[in-house]
Amino acid sequence: MTRTSTALAAALALAAAVSAALAQAPQRTTATYGDWTMRCELRDGPPPSKQCEMVQTATAQGQANPISQVAIGRATKTEPFKIVIQLPLNVWIPSGVHYVIDPKGPGVTAPFKRCVPVGCFADFNMTDDLMKQMKAQTGQGRYEFKDAAERVVTIPISFKGFGIAYDALLKE
Repeated sequence: MTRTSTALAAALALAAAVSAALAQAPQRTTATYGDWTMRCELRDGPPPSKQCEMVQTATAQGQANPISQVAIGRATKTEPFKIVIQLPLNVWIPSGVHYVIDPKGPGVTAPFKRCVPVGCFADFNMTDDLMKQMKAQTGQGRYEFKDAAERVVTIPISFKGFGIAYDALLKE
């Protein structure tokens, strides 16, 4: 074999390997509804599955990286929707996260379930009543937690586009 044919064979093998890796990578799509983004991922496997969630990310003024994220989704169509709140690592674990939809309402307090290198997570099931409140809300809500120094941190959440995004999520 000549050097040219050896190099060509190596290039074809590399291209085949890259193509196979790309074929195994999940396909992702996004759609924006007001201040909410719906993300879907099509995963290979027996059987192939499509998993979608709606997300709102908060960033601090002047910073590019997000400081928190609220995601609504479910692992399978038979499970209830969950609201998952991701916060930075610098949190006071015992306080959990207080999620307030309407300033006149009591809100929901969720304990932190786990902390991993990318952040700390709290989650709770989204009841029908909670979903109706969120769809009806036209103003801003908020979620609150305490940082490691036990100072209250409040992050606003917008409900602009929530109803349309949730209806789209239900269709997936």
